[in-house]
Amino acid sequence: MNRTSCIISLIVMMLCCSLVGNSTMDRNGTNQEEQIIRFGIIADIQYCDCEPAGNRFYRNSLQKLEACVDELNREQVQFTVNLGDLTDRDTPRQLDSVLTRLNKLNATIYNLTGNHDYGGLENNELYKRLNMPDAYYSFRKGEWCFIILNTNEISSYSHIKGTEKEAELTEMLQKIKEEKRSNGATYNGGISQKQMQWLEEELKKAEQNTLKTLVFSHHPLYGVKGLTAWNDLEIIELLSKYAGTVKGVISGHHHAGAFGVYKEIPFITAEGMVETETTNAYGIVTICPDKIAFQGAGRTKSHTIILKNKP
Repeated sequence: MNRTSCIISLIVMMLCCSLVGNSTMDRNGTNQEEQIIRFGIIADIQYCDCEPAGNRFYRNSLQKLEACVDELNREQVQFTVNLGDLTDRDTPRQLDSVLTRLNKLNATIYNLTGNHDYGGLENNELYKRLNMPDAYYSFRKGEWCFIILNTNEISSYSHIKGTEKEAELTEMLQKIKEEKRSNGATYNGGISQKQMQWLEEELKKAEQNTLKTLVFSHHPLYGVKGLTAWNDLEIIELLSKYAGTVKGVISGHHHAGAFGVYKEIPFITAEGMVETETTNAYGIVTICPDKIAFQGAGRTKSHTIILKNKP
């Protein structure tokens, strides 16, 4: 993030804080300024010790990642969400180079997997290496629930051959074919019915506890033709049932980035770090009482989501 971007990011945070004031108290007697949440977003590092291909400069991702980590530490984010594709290929040999840099973050990093990450590692070993509590999970910060989906769960690359999930894979691809949809590529994937049920349970709990929710996924769920999760339509319809609590979805996978709104829910696709020789791509998200400010660095575009009063 250059000097101008740093100044803009600081101004955004100050404006959010000024909305509540140092002495404003909520109904629980908590200073509202303390409820402001700031976190980092990283998408598609896709590091590999290999030659560039097109506009993807795989080796250069490490230098970009180092600059990103330094900036997130300077900005004192409370945590970072990595949207997957830490490596491009040969994950067992390439992953440590990425994790060494990510481990220099001063705050917790919450990882999720991308389609490129499964090469050479069994599922559980991959999740363990990324310090993930499970293939998909959630965590809470104050009045916010953060849901980490795994849109690689049902896919051709996620080592499900011979399991009960293999039938779901066949069913999803057949449905895409019958509906003549464009997202049936082998680098896409979907979530199982079990994960779908888990997601609805998480959303119900958030709604019952008047929590606001952000959802994260590797594959976009809306607004990106041909690159969305296989069962994207089913997922977004479920999310739309809880539009009062779901305040946004942030995804990776589509390196060019995108933005769209479906039934009042904003969908942000973050730009991929691996693209271009020198220009970086990452973001800092500031959650304020009335808005979510997504401040992009380098190629990453900025977005503002206005929060309504309803939970």
